[in-house]
Amino acid sequence: MEAVRLRRGTSQHRTVWAAVGATATSSRLFRLARLSVCSVCSVVSFAGAVPARAQGPAHAVVLIAMDGVRWQDLFHGADTALISRRMGGVGDTAGLRKEFWRADPRERRRIIFPFIWDSVATHGSIWGSPDAESDARVTNGLNFSYPGYNEMLTGRADSRIDKNDYGPNPNVTVFEWLNTRPGLRGRVSAFATWGVFNDIFNKDRSAHLVFAGWAPPASRAVGTHDATLDRLYRTTTRVWGDNAFDALMQTALLDHVKRHKPRALFVGYGETDDWAHSRRYDLTLRSARSADAFIAELWNTMQAMREYRGRTTFIILTDHGRGEGDKWTDHGEDVDGAGQIWIAAMGPGIPSAGELRGSRVTQAQVAATVASLLGEEFTRFESRAAPPLVGRAP
Repeated sequence: MEAVRLRRGTSQHRTVWAAVGATATSSRLFRLARLSVCSVCSVVSFAGAVPARAQGPAHAVVLIAMDGVRWQDLFHGADTALISRRMGGVGDTAGLRKEFWRADPRERRRIIFPFIWDSVATHGSIWGSPDAESDARVTNGLNFSYPGYNEMLTGRADSRIDKNDYGPNPNVTVFEWLNTRPGLRGRVSAFATWGVFNDIFNKDRSAHLVFAGWAPPASRAVGTHDATLDRLYRTTTRVWGDNAFDALMQTALLDHVKRHKPRALFVGYGETDDWAHSRRYDLTLRSARSADAFIAELWNTMQAMREYRGRTTFIILTDHGRGEGDKWTDHGEDVDGAGQIWIAAMGPGIPSAGELRGSRVTQAQVAATVASLLGEEFTRFESRAAPPLVGRAP
């Protein structure tokens, strides 16, 4: 997200989506064979075209964005140059160094992201490590949030989307499209702390649940009537006008998953980006560690449920990179390195390859990957979408 928010534009860009056609006919949910992660992690690519109602390797796919998390922190851990008052805005530098600094970069990175490095890197794949000569990039060239999320969710960059206050997305996201598919209609949800996701998912048109920002639906809409949670959303002091706290959203998210059992789920954690824009490296690291713990909690919650156990794939990534050195707080088309991202994934359909060496991938490949893992071919609907990261489902 941008450090300075522009006022929302007056043009609504409300495009009527006629391409999907009539409402999908009702059908019985596919009963997928229970597959353990280990039994499918050797699958690197898939052959053949996808039937219109194919069964994918996963019963559920969760796409998780950690806004603005630097590849430097993910792969190398805390940056000693930023554990400082001037560059990092850190008051207690000795305390932060004790908390996050270790001589070995592998130990440093694990302190911040234990779930990603202990679980995802062991049982799944990670793209974008410069140490492994791997490259993961955005293709929109603007290197900030709305263009990045549009690319991630629709499979292609759109030059029209050139500001965060663009308004309702004229493009159909893979989640909106999946909500029309047999067996998936009514099983698609999006949770995010940033209010702009109401526009990114075009909430008024998309017809699936979007729970975003400080004014999400009442808790009863996500699975349980929790008066305390509703009150906290209304009364908590706001540090950023359009970005709620990750912990509040996490509570609503877990309730929804337990009660409504979505099969296609988006989750957007936003504190990491806002603390970075605020030049608070200490709070950036701590919010990244908290987000990693929230992802682990979501994974463990779903693996404890019969519907999801061994049948759920997580895709975790960031929407843009950040600059180097004193520019670490910034991103955008004029910031060197801000187009470099990372992608991590674990679960059915994802190879157990760890840090992939020599790979070249883009953010635009994520949308088709989400569909492919569910047995759907998004590129049949959006021919301009980039191909999946791991090929097509059989």
